[in-house]
Amino acid sequence: QVQLVESGGGSVQAGGSLRLSCAASRYTYSSYHMGWFRQAPGKEREGVAMISIRGGTTDYADSVKDRFTISQDNAKNTVALQMNSLKPEDTAMYYCAADLNYRRLVAGLANNWGQGTQVTVSS
Repeated sequence: QVQLVESGGGSVQAGGSLRLSCAASRYTYSSYHMGWFRQAPGKEREGVAMISIRGGTTDYADSVKDRFTISQDNAKNTVALQMNSLKPEDTAMYYCAADLNYRRLVAGLANNWGQGTQVTVSS
């Protein structure tokens, strides 16, 4: 019912930057809270950054605080994740998620997910 399309993944050296984008329909963008998760092989899915569209609340994983920034572009109906000072430990598949319930989103229980975009950071 909700279509989410991620873009911006790629391969960079440690210390570099990438900007991921999640595009949604206008209805989804205006009605759903959105966020980013990541999953590396053999690891559980981890919440990275979340944003409450109307309330302006943001949450970040401790491992990415002060390096990653989640933001909104209302004109384009997109949510971006600016990733700076990337580390090899950031290597993972990154997924965009959306849910009507912010707490459910943060808990990793969102019902709506994108297909993912790969981020690889080399030393």
